[in-house]
Amino acid sequence: MIKHESIETNAALLVILTLIVVSIGGLVEIVPLFYIDDTVEDVEGVRPYTALELRGRDIYQREGCYLCHSQMIRPFRDELLRYGHYSLAAESQYDHPFQWGSKRTGPDLARVGGKYSNEWHVAHLRNPRSVVPQSIMPNYPWLLQTDLDYSDVQDRMRALKATGVPYSETQEEYDANVVEFGVAAADQLDILHAEENLMQQALTENYDGQRARVTEMDALVAYLQVLGTMVDFSKYDEGYFADFR
Repeated sequence: MIKHESIETNAALLVILTLIVVSIGGLVEIVPLFYIDDTVEDVEGVRPYTALELRGRDIYQREGCYLCHSQMIRPFRDELLRYGHYSLAAESQYDHPFQWGSKRTGPDLARVGGKYSNEWHVAHLRNPRSVVPQSIMPNYPWLLQTDLDYSDVQDRMRALKATGVPYSETQEEYDANVVEFGVAAADQLDILHAEENLMQQALTENYDGQRARVTEMDALVAYLQVLGTMVDFSKYDEGYFADFR
């Protein structure tokens, strides 16, 4: 029998045995998930992002928003009371990469969509302390001053399509999206009309309050306003949450 001392004093052996133990533990946790049918819930309403929302998500990542804001609500009472229904795996099925996070300097944003007005988001991003006096978030005034570059939005959508996100380029793919998401959503997922759809959504919703132009603020607010709005959470786990109320 190998004594503990001989293992602890042999760095190479200790590393090898540690890797073996970690690998076995990881396999025990991960492998069963591939054989469980309900690992990812079958959730109605979740769709890929529109072209404008997708560009907003890109800006969200570019500005490092994910470093301080997670998008993962855990199934605990305090999380429920503050943020709402816990995050479902299906909500992130079209996120590459996902924005779960492991640290919160600011609040979780998984359910921020519709919680505040467009005007509130614009004011908050320009100068957070104008609406949240205690905020330590930096200002992002250039979002309102910078026109949105969407010249490569089709390429961005094609890259995500390669990972399995159901954006469409053919009639067959479009028809499949109509069945899965409905006509309105399928129109927004059409790569060939991405620029036109982006402009239409930005000008119609007027997220930044400037109808004469489409800015990075339009895109980012569009992304924030869709978070947590695709699923009717009243249909899920009502019994579980009844215990908390």
